[in-house]
Amino acid sequence: MITSRGSGRDFSLCSMNDDQLLRYARHILLDEFGIEGQERLSAARVLIVGAGGLGSPAALYMAAAGVGTLVLADDDEVDLSNLQRQILHGQDRVGMSKAESGRRTLAALNPEVQVLPLLQRLDDAALLEWVANVDLVMDCCDNFATRHAVNRACVALRKPLVSGAAIRFAGQISVFDLRRDDAPCYHCLFPETDDIEELRCATTGVLGPLVGVVGASQAIEAIKLLAGMGEPLVGRLLCLDALTMQWQTLRYSRDPACSVCSKK
Repeated sequence: MITSRGSGRDFSLCSMNDDQLLRYARHILLDEFGIEGQERLSAARVLIVGAGGLGSPAALYMAAAGVGTLVLADDDEVDLSNLQRQILHGQDRVGMSKAESGRRTLAALNPEVQVLPLLQRLDDAALLEWVANVDLVMDCCDNFATRHAVNRACVALRKPLVSGAAIRFAGQISVFDLRRDDAPCYHCLFPETDDIEELRCATTGVLGPLVGVVGASQAIEAIKLLAGMGEPLVGRLLCLDALTMQWQTLRYSRDPACSVCSKK
């Protein structure tokens, strides 16, 4: 068994083997994390909706951190124009399903993590089924319809949701955790309307590394929730302006008249 090297930690009751202790040593050394936090990650199941710009860094860091099971959902195929930012995929994967391409990349990074590729767009029924079988959901998609569908499923099943968005030079991250009675949902912050103008990377562009920053930030929030440490971004929207590299935090509250979560 690996020794604590003077750290004072007792590994005698640890369920991890020597290789795992070495792989995750830099997490275990964190007082707020420790062996208990790492074991929680190893037992966790996470649904990642979207294997594109946000889903790529989010999935890579979740796999590297040792999250036990990752369900990677995306019905799209890798396109040459994706490669400027979607780092799960390489040029040899053009034309391949993003979910399958992501599975191969994550398996190479950490073979201990089980990756389940979903090569489909998840409708309301499918979302309810998959969300019911995971501990946390990461919204890494690129459209409001899917975001609201994911939110409805998470609210219905009281599963924590880590949401990110990026367009042009602007990024946003927040956490919606309806396990807390006072927590707002995505619909409280961004009500679903028919007249909203939706911006797409394909028509407006996006700075490649920006999605890396946002996706990695989503991974931080997800790991905090799963390991039970820190203060998640519940009721706070973290915004980044990459042109000035300035961060801003906006606070928001639960909408008592919200059509999605007000009766939960």
